[in-house]
This record gives sequence, C-alpha cells and structure tokens, in this order.
Amino acid sequence: MSAAWRIGPVALLAAGACASPPGAPTPAPTAEAYARRVTPFEVLDETGRAYDHPFLGGLNVPRPQLVDIDADGDLDLFLQEYSGQIMFFENVGTPVVARFVWRTGEFGDLAVGEWYRFADLDHDGDFDLLAEEPFSYIRVYRNEGTPQRSTFLLAADTLRDVDGKPIFSDRQNIPNVTDIDCDGHLDLFIGRLVGTVTRYEADGVDDRGVPRFRHVTDRFEDIEIISQIGSRHGANTLAFADADGDGDQDLFWGDFFDPTLLTIENVGSCERPSLRDPAVPFPRNDPVATSGYNAPAFGDLDGDSDLDFLMGVLGGAFNPNVTAGANLFYFEQDGDDTFLLRTRRFADGIDVGNESIPVLVDLDGDGDLDLLVANKLDPEDLQSSVIYRFENRGTPTGPAFALVGRLDVTGLYHYAPAFGDLDGDGDLDMLLGSWKADVAYHRNEGGRAAPRWALADSSIVKLTRGSNTTPTLGDLDGDGLLDLVIGEASGTLNFYRNVGTSREPAFELVSDEFLGLDVGRRSAPNLVDIDGDGDLDLVIGTESDGLWLLRNDGTRSEPRFVRDESYRPPVPPLAVPAFGDLDGDGDLDLLVGGAGGGVVFLERR
Repeated sequence: MSAAWRIGPVALLAAGACASPPGAPTPAPTAEAYARRVTPFEVLDETGRAYDHPFLGGLNVPRPQLVDIDADGDLDLFLQEYSGQIMFFENVGTPVVARFVWRTGEFGDLAVGEWYRFADLDHDGDFDLLAEEPFSYIRVYRNEGTPQRSTFLLAADTLRDVDGKPIFSDRQNIPNVTDIDCDGHLDLFIGRLVGTVTRYEADGVDDRGVPRFRHVTDRFEDIEIISQIGSRHGANTLAFADADGDGDQDLFWGDFFDPTLLTIENVGSCERPSLRDPAVPFPRNDPVATSGYNAPAFGDLDGDSDLDFLMGVLGGAFNPNVTAGANLFYFEQDGDDTFLLRTRRFADGIDVGNESIPVLVDLDGDGDLDLLVANKLDPEDLQSSVIYRFENRGTPTGPAFALVGRLDVTGLYHYAPAFGDLDGDGDLDMLLGSWKADVAYHRNEGGRAAPRWALADSSIVKLTRGSNTTPTLGDLDGDGLLDLVIGEASGTLNFYRNVGTSREPAFELVSDEFLGLDVGRRSAPNLVDIDGDGDLDLVIGTESDGLWLLRNDGTRSEPRFVRDESYRPPVPPLAVPAFGDLDGDGDLDLLVGGAGGGVVFLERR
C-alpha cells in the first residue's frame, strides 16, 4: 500500500481564527453549519399527495402523547422515536381542525431515557414530566415556567415513595399517572412484566416540591393481563382515558406479546372505580391487529367533545418489519364508542420501512438531482429490499420531488446503490451492494435520459470477509477511472483500485482494512468533495457514532485522509450520508438515512 493512504494527525482551529483568502476552498462544515429542515420543499407520495413531514426521518417505534403544552386551547403532539429524545409538533390549527408543524427533534434538550409522561405533578396549572431514569427508575422534571412557555428543570433523578425508597419501573414498560378515584391526589400506575398493575398514590411532597408516593397495591383491581401467546408477558404500555365519556377512567394496555390494544372498562364511578371486567380488544367495533406493543394517546383532535386517539406501534412478537413503514395510527371517535381508523401514517413522511439508504443523483439527465431511497426489506411483502425513486420535478435551485416508482431490482436485502459512468458511454451505471459480501454491476443500457439497468456481473467484487456491502465510487488516484470504497457490517472499509479501462471496469483489492479505520459497526462511506478544494474527502456513516469526516489534505492523485472530529452533524442511528447542492447556492446539503427508514435533511447554511 502506498504511504499516501494513511490518516494523519488531527489539527483543529478555533472558529474564526483564520479567515480564508478570496477564492479559497470552503472549510469543511461543522455541526453548526447545518440547519435541520423537515419540510424544506414539496415531496409527493405515489398518489400525488404532498407529505406533511417529508424529511422527518421515519418512524419505527413512535411513542405519542397529546398535550396542550402552550395553553392555547388545542392539543400539541409529542413523539419519541429514539432513546433520550422527544420530538415536538406544535398544533398551529384549531381545536376543531388540527394541523401539526414539527418544531424540534429534541424538545427542551430533555434526557428522557426510554419513555416520558407529561402530567401536572405539583398542581400549579402547567405540565411537569416523568421519564425513565436508566435503568428502570423514574426521573422527575418540574416545569418552572408557565402554562404558555414551559421551562423544565431536573427535580429528582429518582422518584421515591414515602419511605424514601426509589420506585422501580420495569424497563421498557411505560407507566402512567391519573387521579383514578377523583380525590385530588395523583395515582401512579406501573404495568409489570407478569401482567399485573402496581398502584401508588401521591402523599405529600419532599423539600424540593417533588411528590412522594405511597405504595397501595401490587395487584390493582386484581388485574392480570393474559396475552394471545399463551400466558407470556413482556414490555407493556399503560394508559387511562375516559374513552366512553361516562365520567371515569378506563384502562388501556399494549403488550409485547399481543397484537391488539386491550381495554378494561371502568364500570364504577369517578369516586368509586371498578375495573374488574376481563380485558377485551379495542376498539370494540374494529379491534386493532398489529405487530404488537401498542402505545395509545387519547385526546379530542376534532373538537366534537369525545376522545379520539393516536396509537404508536412499537413492534412486538408479531414481526415488527410488517409495520415498520406505517405505525402511527389515528382513530377518530364517531358516535357512541365507535372508532374509525383514518390513517396508519399520521406523521406522514418519506418512510420506506427501516434502515434507509438515500442517494442523490441526476438519473434522467435533466440537470437536477433526483432522490433514491433503499431499505432493508420491503415491509409490504418482506421478500426483498426495495429502491424507491423520487423524481425531481423542480429546478436546480428549487427542488420538488415525487415518488414515481421503484428500480427494477429484487431478490436481496439491504440494497445500497452507487452510480458512475463505468463503461464510458456517457450515462450512469450502477454498483449495487446488499446484505451479502458481493457487489453487483448493473450496466445502463437505456441511456442518460431514460436509464435501464441490466445485470452485467452479479459479483464484480466480493469482500474477503464481512457483509452488508455499501459502495461508493470516486477517482482516488487521478487516472480518470472510478475507484471503489466499500463499507461493511464490521465497521471497516475496503479499497479497490480500478485497474480496468474507461470501457470496462476491473477492481483490484488494495486493502480490506483501508486506512486502518474501524467505525464500530455498519460503515457507510461516501466519497465527496465536501470542502470544495478539488479533491475527494471521505464521509462515513456509522451505526451509533454519527458521521466521520476524513478530509483529504493531500491531492487528487495522492490523497492523505485526516479525521476532522469537529464534524458532528445531528444524525440518526445507522446513519448513511448523501450529499448534493439541492438549492443551487453553491454548497452541499446533506441527506441522511437511518434506522427509522426515512430521510433527514440538513441544509448547509
């Protein structure tokens, strides 16, 4: 291996310490150089309808809650997709016609663990917050702001009972609080892994104003949930709501081992609750059936004075792959205890299931960038990965995308495409990675404006070890031929030099541990001139360590890659980067795929 292929030491300069002379390359961007946009421009689905939240990033395990957090008379929406983060959607509509606008992916910068619950714990008229304290305890945030403008401060890292003992909540179980007996004291309910319900009742506060809870029972109303898979129990969600409008709180339970949402009707009264009847599937008129572990959130979304509900499908024992692309249900209550399913994709955006891989490329030769999004597997039939094609029907400075179909490749999982003119005929050919160790070569036999790819070699490259091939093409030695870097499941990189001709590529292995790098797991490289200096830099997506930037401090023909640790844009797990100047302002915007199956858009400022 040439000495040019190495990582040099990292040198960091303070921002603004050295101004670039006129005409100099743009410095490599820092995290602050990007602004996240969820609705930057129009994106249409296959029916021609515009997505409400096109670049939300996808949802696999949405945990919803409806709360009027700004006291303006309508319900706002909170969603949790990833541990430690809450998304906030402000309702800018009315109590009768809700319209939700994404405001932030990290509401209040609150560390919430695996779950969260808003409730007025101190009876001061605004919402406080309970959340998971890893692992399996309960963190308390007090709202020190106002009902109109919340300010959350950590009040206790562990909620305690009246004897000072920490209250334990089984991990992955989502508890809830309500005043079950209308006595003015909040009750805390925790669903247990054995299917029973523990009840605590508020009994005074500590010296920080945090409520103390008195243990009442571990067998509230003698409830014992029996799942559809024998007597197995698992992670669960627990909620209370007066869904039937009779003035008392009914219980709702979503279980890992049950595809339905279970309910126990309160047949007593507000002051004398009675939940002794067996649990039954809900809604009664049309019970849900999903992959399991369903998380409901109740609220009147249409201003008709009865409760509708959202339901996140967190994915349980019934193959969560089938609900990976459609898992936030909206049920409207229509008449007496009748609920109508209005949509399975309430926060609708680009969502291809899970583990998305975006690519920006001018597929039709019209001068603007089109978008491809591949996934792990098709949630509709689970037999193959799918590559969705979004045509850019806008302009080079004003993009507008429309989903127009799929690429005609099937049969493998985890497709990862890369494009370049490999046979010198002026159109884009395709290298295609997959879950296997092979990279396939598809030659474009249709031309620049109407591409049609035909399989030329099912294994033009085969890794020496590893799988989940993720290729990227770029000329790294300045000979006019596209070389190949491949990421893989283990987190290392493979470099193949193109020793063929402009008409026929031939890739020769240089190193299966390129640059000595190991990013942890699931390396997803992208060769791109990120700083505009005329040579190729290397950006690598990872499973859990964001994006790595290796700036090329060498030349076009003798690169020397140096890691820039200041480059930390906010990206989802299993990040896969794609770059392109979508708005024609001369710098590269960033699209990122991830675990949720959608795409995050980060505009270069």
